[in-house]
Amino acid sequence: MSMHSWWLFVAAIFLLCGTPGPNMLHVLSRSVDFGVRRSVAAMAGCLSALVLVLTASAAGLTTVLLAVPGAFDVLRYGGVAYLLYLGIKAWRHGGAAVDGGEMPAPSRFAALTPAQLFRSGFLISVSNPKLILFAAAFLPQFVDRDMPQAPQFAILVATFAVVESIWYAIYAIGGRSLSRYLVRPTLRRTFDRITGGIFIVFGLALLRIKPA
Repeated sequence: MSMHSWWLFVAAIFLLCGTPGPNMLHVLSRSVDFGVRRSVAAMAGCLSALVLVLTASAAGLTTVLLAVPGAFDVLRYGGVAYLLYLGIKAWRHGGAAVDGGEMPAPSRFAALTPAQLFRSGFLISVSNPKLILFAAAFLPQFVDRDMPQAPQFAILVATFAVVESIWYAIYAIGGRSLSRYLVRPTLRRTFDRITGGIFIVFGLALLRIKPA
């Protein structure tokens, strides 16, 4: 692809990735709960799912999925259910305060392992049907059909992963800074309920997502 097309892609995904969504909200909340270092596992889970879907799109698998009757609806309702579950869980967290440092005060979250953090990040990313639609419709617009396509898709996926990772780091650092103000249970309860409410809104919004 031309450098002009690549820079257009970079500019577009920089804005898209930075827009608050389920992944970014998840990274932010995990950083508040665990600090930046431990939230890296959640970031890795989100990013792994994203790269998996984008790679599947490059291989044409997402187009096949969209062509299977009912397959997209199964994924969509699964994503809705998972986001609603996360929203209700955050809403009922109870406002446990954090100590403002790299690690939160002891809570029921403290027992979560890196594998569990990775899995939760992976699930929240891979269950988002908007990612499949995006991958199937957006990436091909930047591919020159007259040139070998595999290297171009590899560049696009790698670029997307780098930009997404940058935004994960920004949100994680923001979450760590925010945790310093959540030492009061009332403020923490408010944060948890806002976070839970946003997850619920994201989940309900997915009900309106349909393939063209």
